[in-house]
Amino acid sequence: MAELREEDAEQLHQEDADIKDTERDIENKMLADSEACEQMPIHEASTNPVKMEDKNGQTSSTVISERHVSIQTTLEGLEGLVDLNGAGRKSCPLCPEEKFKACYSHKLRRHLQNLHWKVYVEFESQRMCICHLPCRQLKSSLGSDQAQGRLVAHYHCVVCSVTIARKTDMISHLKRHINKGETEASYSGSSDVPFEDPASSSVPGGQAYEIMKELGTNVQLLPNHTTPQKTDTYFSRKMKTNRQLVFCSLAVLAEDRNPLECLDAFGATGIMGLQWAKHLRNSVKVTINDINEACVKMIKENCHLNHIRVEGNRSGRQLDGAGDADSPIASVEVVKMDANVIMHLRPFDYIHLDPFGTAVNYLDAAFRNVRNLGIVSVTSTDAGSLYSKSLNVTLRHYGCQIVRTEYYRELAARMVLASVARAAARCNKGIEVLLAVALEHFVLVVVRVLRGPTQADESAKKLRQLLHCQWCEERVFLKPGSMVEENLYRQLPCQCHGSMPGKTAVELGPLWAGPLFNTGFLRRMLVAAVQHNMEDIQPLVKTLICEADCTTLKPFPVPGYSALSNQVECGVVIKTLQKVEEADTSDQSGKRKTTGEESGNVLKKIKADTSLEHPAFYYSIHRHSIRGMNMPKLNKFLQYLTEAGFRVSRTHFDPTGVRTDATLAQFKEVLTKYSVPTYSSAPQSSAAGSDRRQTL
Repeated sequence: MAELREEDAEQLHQEDADIKDTERDIENKMLADSEACEQMPIHEASTNPVKMEDKNGQTSSTVISERHVSIQTTLEGLEGLVDLNGAGRKSCPLCPEEKFKACYSHKLRRHLQNLHWKVYVEFESQRMCICHLPCRQLKSSLGSDQAQGRLVAHYHCVVCSVTIARKTDMISHLKRHINKGETEASYSGSSDVPFEDPASSSVPGGQAYEIMKELGTNVQLLPNHTTPQKTDTYFSRKMKTNRQLVFCSLAVLAEDRNPLECLDAFGATGIMGLQWAKHLRNSVKVTINDINEACVKMIKENCHLNHIRVEGNRSGRQLDGAGDADSPIASVEVVKMDANVIMHLRPFDYIHLDPFGTAVNYLDAAFRNVRNLGIVSVTSTDAGSLYSKSLNVTLRHYGCQIVRTEYYRELAARMVLASVARAAARCNKGIEVLLAVALEHFVLVVVRVLRGPTQADESAKKLRQLLHCQWCEERVFLKPGSMVEENLYRQLPCQCHGSMPGKTAVELGPLWAGPLFNTGFLRRMLVAAVQHNMEDIQPLVKTLICEADCTTLKPFPVPGYSALSNQVECGVVIKTLQKVEEADTSDQSGKRKTTGEESGNVLKKIKADTSLEHPAFYYSIHRHSIRGMNMPKLNKFLQYLTEAGFRVSRTHFDPTGVRTDATLAQFKEVLTKYSVPTYSSAPQSSAAGSDRRQTL
């Protein structure tokens, strides 16, 4: 009987403690709603998104729903998870019942201090205590008993909410967040917590996600979204420049054709297609494709997150309830299909290819059904083969022989364009290069498609071999023709072959020998960037315009260049649009004009632009500096080359590069003329010292 009374008393104490915990949770929730900025030590916190802006200008919105209980700011907050002042036995909030049995308050306080709080990891005043709860995701390939025995103690990351077992690994993980600029502590939400729409936040497997905002578009990101090997919904913040350049090129084409059918062949999270639909609205008909089922589900959830309707077919394009506040602002079509299949089945006006790696496997399908005067943009991220690190892979994918040079980035862009031109020629189509950008992480080329075998032949003639001197790095495209020359070294401006023993030059290619930029198209892209508040890429587009014209920044031909937000740019827009409208063959309804007069105007425009082509390749001023001489500043050196009668501009491929029509010998001559000796004042000081000693 005594034992039964003791058990009943303990049960009553436990029920009283549970009632107090429930009342405290309710009070904490009410306090969190009134004071959202105050952090409360409860299991579920507010569901309001927190907006963060990193160094690249991206706004990251993370749902702070369900902050994990192991993340606290003070020891009092950790002890506040349990009512230590109450009577009876209490369980540890960070340990399961089978690991730590319920005990009295003094023992539980000592357990929280010595086990959980003593080994915390601190990050921006937030302390991540060690957790023993079974909250880690278990792999399906392992047994439950084996996985639980190996994945017991862990930490919850305060930035991305992933779980890491070791303290040293968590410290290294946080350092990677700091290197990426993700330094603000944010709490990720779980899939069972609704964000604006319960259906839009359901993630398979109960994995935590992060809401990232870019260009006014919200997308869900899984914790391992930056590792392609661990996730299907890959997303890279470093590709923001690429996404904005593609958006501006689409916005320019949307001004000429309305509506415009565009395809994002590799959707992943769908952020690129969602940005098109959200900002261009009825001007575009967006189709987002991906072959992975998880990606398709994530794209549909992101559509609901941005109030964009998902369409199954193209019939009935009008949005229902356009005047309602909760009505969809746009609509997209989400397709689960192989990229080659959908491009073979349906025609498009704009196609963007951005696979993980090379895009050569999809070029034939892209040019098969793309409409006349449409645009194909290709993003290649296989930096190893493009930047001369894996020469065997380069030969296998692109069919080009290359070596590592000082102009390797432009070499990569011309190599990709050569593959694009060959794929278009196989479909009896030619290309006009509108844009070619090669940065650290990607190579982006944007081309306009010109239908007809004549255009295909003209494009094929611009594929040439490049002769590169390995001693001085002078380079020149070989002259077109099928006749074999006795001595190819005569085409090189340098004299290294006569002064050096053996063979001094290599033959690279085939490469694209035509222009890399279209000035009129770049000006319209700059206007689109200003209209949509893309401040990150405006300096890059301005550099591309100067590079296309081969001119410096001072004589920039656009009025109001220093203040693009003024009304002066409206006159520039009108002037630029008038020039483009004279060359384009699209009417306001979006249908192409197939008259001979219009097509002849396009050919005349292309032939007229060839006389104003920018010089091929560039020279690095630091690569060709003279030893023992102080070279002039780069802007001063550009002025000296201009005074010498050469066309000159800076290049986006290399911050120290100079694009000019001067040969390497002429480049070095001007550089030597305006360089001063490093120790010019040393002989004078030594001579004065010797004269002083003689007088003494």
